[in-house]
Amino acid sequence: MASTLLTGRESANDSTPRLAPAVLLLAALRTSPGVLRRFGSPLGFHGWCNRLHRCPYYTRRVTIPDSALHAAAQTYGTPLYVYDAAELDAALARVRAAFGSAQVYYAMKANPNLSLLRRLHASGVGFECVSAGELARAAHAGAGGEQVLVNGPAKTALEYAEGGRLGATFILDREEEVGLLPPASRALVRVNPALKVSTHDHLATGAASSKFGVTLDQAPRVLQALRDAGHEALGLHVHIGSAIRDAGDFTAAFARLSALRPHTGQLAVLDAGGGWSLDADLHGIARAAHEAAAAFGAQLWVEPGRYLVAGAGTLLTRVVGTKVTGRPFALVDAGMTELLRPMLYGAQHPVRPLWSRPGTGPWDLAGPACESGDLLARGVPLPAPQPGDLLAIDEAGAYGAAMSSTYLTRPRPAEVLYEAGAWTVIRGRETPQDIWRLEESLA
Repeated sequence: MASTLLTGRESANDSTPRLAPAVLLLAALRTSPGVLRRFGSPLGFHGWCNRLHRCPYYTRRVTIPDSALHAAAQTYGTPLYVYDAAELDAALARVRAAFGSAQVYYAMKANPNLSLLRRLHASGVGFECVSAGELARAAHAGAGGEQVLVNGPAKTALEYAEGGRLGATFILDREEEVGLLPPASRALVRVNPALKVSTHDHLATGAASSKFGVTLDQAPRVLQALRDAGHEALGLHVHIGSAIRDAGDFTAAFARLSALRPHTGQLAVLDAGGGWSLDADLHGIARAAHEAAAAFGAQLWVEPGRYLVAGAGTLLTRVVGTKVTGRPFALVDAGMTELLRPMLYGAQHPVRPLWSRPGTGPWDLAGPACESGDLLARGVPLPAPQPGDLLAIDEAGAYGAAMSSTYLTRPRPAEVLYEAGAWTVIRGRETPQDIWRLEESLA
């Protein structure tokens, strides 16, 4: 029954991939806030449609021709991260069209590649950083002063020192940080709105049980403590999670902050964070954010991460073989070491076969790690995969390469940028020697 519901097949002998009426109905209902609240997580029906890669609302943003993807895989090998410069620029343009005069800070954690950072910085984008390493990257990309934010729930002396050296703005996550700041710092206070939102539990950062921010009733006191300590209390910060589609979640969070206005007075800045899904109503979110900022007489700041880079990135991987052991598996050369999001968050990325052949059927994409959970996707309709076939895993520009690892001493993939019909290597492929270099000097 479940198989028929998802695929529209009446029997195991029917291998033609098609969306059943039930799934088409779910797709038609996707804009209903009530439906989104229940099924809006990466494990909900949005994921099913991405898995089938034929949903009417999935928009392929990457503009790179398939022929260029084949050429890149041939030249640079696989697994390979490829980025589309045109989509990176277009995503920033969409943010600016929606948010207007708001100051944009890129959440570097999404993808810290220096070439991408320099491109964004040249367009007037600042950086939100959560470690001394990210602060060093920001400086290396040419940013400093008010162009840099220091965030994070457990800052160490390194973050305070590096942030102070750069003249960055600090985002306080707890009241005790007031006494840890460098002298005469600029700071925002992160507020936890205690709000349940429609995303995966691991991506929700504004729930009452979250480790982030101070409570609503603590925020005015922390602002005053900053002033009393000789710091510049710029205003408030809120970030409720990631991959959130429902504009109502953001509106509710901003409304809770606006209720603090009688207790805080006028503020210089309201930082509305980021966390918008790729198909979110940016203009609706922007209207609510600007209204909240206006309530405080504040300038609006925003911190997009995934929204700016996810759609620009694709992970290329080759089929190395197939097998059927209860389920049909297409074994590929990328896995959890290259793209952890499917295992960590249940994220389901759109998958495109870059070949055509008769005999399409559902296949699970299994990576090379000796872990049962090393599955990039399940039930992907593929035309009879064969060794050497090339797959494109889209929307992989955020938290893909950034979260890659050297588990199993697997060198991390190269990263290349496509612009004006040409490829540029923006991160070379690691070698095993790169991985053990720091160990060898101690051996």
